[in-house]
Amino acid sequence: MTDLATYLERASRLVDERLAALLPPEAAPGSRVIEAMRYSLFAGGKRLRPVLCLAAAEAVGGAAADALPVACALEMIHTYSLIHDDLPAMDNDTLRRGKPTCHVAYDEATAILAGDGLLTLAFEVIASQSRTPPERTLAILQLIARAAGPHGMVRGQMLDMETQGRAATVAEIEHLHGLKTGVLLEAALVAGALAGGGTEEEIGALRAFGRKLGLAFQVVDDILNVEGDPAVMGKAAGTDRIQGKNSYPALIGLDQSKKKAHDLIDQALNDLSAFDLRADPLRAIARYVVTRNK
Repeated sequence: MTDLATYLERASRLVDERLAALLPPEAAPGSRVIEAMRYSLFAGGKRLRPVLCLAAAEAVGGAAADALPVACALEMIHTYSLIHDDLPAMDNDTLRRGKPTCHVAYDEATAILAGDGLLTLAFEVIASQSRTPPERTLAILQLIARAAGPHGMVRGQMLDMETQGRAATVAEIEHLHGLKTGVLLEAALVAGALAGGGTEEEIGALRAFGRKLGLAFQVVDDILNVEGDPAVMGKAAGTDRIQGKNSYPALIGLDQSKKKAHDLIDQALNDLSAFDLRADPLRAIARYVVTRNK
């Protein structure tokens, strides 16, 4: 069995060390935006997407080092999305990971540019790495661009805003969450498998696993927004209700939401049935997703 805490600590340390080396130096004109990028990137967080990427590479028989550049790029994209999501024009949040959000710590214009900088740097990092064969690098670039752009996360953000203040159906919310949160988690697993040399069958199984894991993660996020402890989460609770957002607890209740999250994880674990012990970190992460408190 995987000691998840030890695994997460080791994988997160690998990612943080590489991220620190990948960002441009701060001692240059215009370095305020670099400072803001570093501020948000190293403000804490679970590093879930890069860890999933590394774990997927190992599950298919590759090494974590094979997927490390892609893992770092995924964390850059995730952090960019949080910076922009927190802006006054979006969710207008003042706290993220227990610290003032980027636009509060700096200013709105700097926060926008910091997000832009992280997004574009992410693709430079993927394109510049040399551990993965060119055809697989191209597939990874296309995969992540699609997951992060108007076919995925960006459209999910738009749908999230468009459904505020009106009653949505469960199907609408599932579609929204699949785009806003799920596709990037799924892409992290597929990209890791591609970098690690996975077969088509292995990639397909990890894609299915990621789709269910991503939805379960968002269901739990919705639950924590209702009953989570702000001191533990590092962000305010109850914001979905205040902002008129649709959520699983609002639509089906807390008990059914918790059941749905556990059912999704059971289904996701079944997708890993053909993998050996090398996939145990993924199994442990899946179980963590429904027991986390932040």
